[in-house]
Parts: sequence; C-alpha cells; structure tokens
Amino acid sequence: MLGLGVAALAGRAGASRAAAYPSRPIELIVPWPAGGATDLTLRILCEEAAPLLGQPLVVINRPGAGGSQVAPLLKAAHADGHTIGQVPITVYRHALMNAVPWNPLTDLSPIVQVSGTTFGVLVPAASPFQRFADLLDWGRANPGRLIVGSTGVGTTAHLAMEEVLQQQGVRYVHVPYRGTADQMLDLASGQVMAGVNSTGFAPWVDQGKVRLLATFGAQRSPRWPEVPTLRELGHPYAVHSSPWGLAAPAGTPEAAVQVLHEAFHKAMFSERHVRELARFDQAIDYLNTRDYRAAVAATVEREKRLLQRMNLLKP
Repeated sequence: MLGLGVAALAGRAGASRAAAYPSRPIELIVPWPAGGATDLTLRILCEEAAPLLGQPLVVINRPGAGGSQVAPLLKAAHADGHTIGQVPITVYRHALMNAVPWNPLTDLSPIVQVSGTTFGVLVPAASPFQRFADLLDWGRANPGRLIVGSTGVGTTAHLAMEEVLQQQGVRYVHVPYRGTADQMLDLASGQVMAGVNSTGFAPWVDQGKVRLLATFGAQRSPRWPEVPTLRELGHPYAVHSSPWGLAAPAGTPEAAVQVLHEAFHKAMFSERHVRELARFDQAIDYLNTRDYRAAVAATVEREKRLLQRMNLLKP
C-alpha cells in the first residue's frame, strides 16, 4: 500500500510539473535582423501570445546564412518547450544544398504554420526599367552587367530570380544581403539595379523610393492590383510564397507543443496581428501541428526537385 501511495504521489507531482509549463520566459529565435517585416510581425504575435501562455516571449535575433541559423540553435537547445524558433523554408533548402551537422526533418519539431510572403522584383524609383521585360532585355544585351540583390544565398528571393533569369538566358551579378533594410537602402540609392525581396519592401514602395515590377504570387496582390505576376508575364514556374511557421527542438514533449500551438493559433488570429501582417502584404496561412508536419515533408520533396533542376542539390 505504501508503494502504491508513493507512486500516486509521484504521479501527481509529475502531472503538476507538466501542468506548470511554461515555467519561465520562452525564447523565440528569429533568424532575421531586427526591424524587418518578419521580426516586426513576430514581435506583435509574441505580445498577443504571452498572456495566453502566462509567460513573456523574448525575441532573439540571429540573422545570417539565409535564415538557416535557427536550425543549429534549436538543435543545441533544451527540448523543454522554452526555446522555439521561426523556421523559414530556407532552413530545409539550406540543408539540401550544403553539408550541415543538422537535419531539419529530424532535429526540429514543427508547432504551427503561421503565414507566407509575397515576393516581388523591384527597381529604384529612377530606374529606366518600367516593365520586367525591360530588365530582361537589358540583361540579355549586357551579359554579366545586371546587378541584382536578394536577401541571401539560397533564400527564396535568390532562387526565384535565379530560376527566371537562367530560363531567360540572362547572366547577372548576385549581391546577397543579410536582411531587408540593408537591401532596400542600396536599391533605393541605386547601388544595385534590381532587387528581389519578400513583403518587407512594402513601405519602400508606398513611399515611392522603389518601384515594383512584378510579383511571384499565384494571383496579383490585392495591395498592388496593377502589378502583374511573373506567371502572367509568361513564367509559369515562377510562383513562390515561402510559407513559414514555428518549431521547437526535436524531443520537445507533445504536451508542450500543443500548449504552444493553442496559444499561437489564437494569437495569430488577433485583430492586431492580422493588421500587422497586412501592413506587409501578408495573410494568415494557418496549419495545425499535424498538417504543418506533413506540409514540411512535402516541401522538402518539392525543394529537392527545384534544386536538382538548377544543379544546386548537394551531392
């Protein structure tokens, strides 16, 4: 009887400890510089989720390597639900392109898919390129002289433009940036001739500092309905939205993952967060934990085919 009593007490203690999650502030690793669109929207999301979790959420910016820095940091973190990260598609792509000591499929535990982004081709406001065709024509007539910036080697912005220019026989100079702010500053000042970026470019377009030539969406953006998609312009393969979500280290207890899922699911649909996403021409693209995990596996297979077609898949 004594043994049963001890076991019962131990069981209740274990349940109490589980119920106490989270027991301290949660760190959210954002693999982009502070001040960019993803960073700003995630800070709002964290502010909305914190009261639901009963603990503060602390944003830790770790930019570089096209957003893939989050993977090794999550792999090294304790799998107790108190460290999570924003996981862009580039994490999975980077592992397909390079020999890395981590595997996003086995080292990360997807929690929830949050949103996607609108990608666009931009030029300085003073650029002579009025249409995307103008950029292509100039690039063909001046091999190797077109200078195009992106948010980093292997990012969706880089590969989306690389694929189009490769298909069109345009040789160009690629300039990778660590984030949106630096890229937009150089683009607006004419340091680069064109740029490909996600929706962090919206304020720069609205202020008339850069011009949007085309987007990579399946349909035209409601924010810029006059701007054509690349698909409309005769590039049917150029459709990219780069959905992203949140993940924890592999091995994080499922109970903690579900607590996080429920809090972020509710927070992402808050009026304040939806409004912040819209400010950067983004929308909710929610998937629950099970569906997000399935989508990640499908994304990896799709990325393999894209990289193989572009001869970028690691041996």
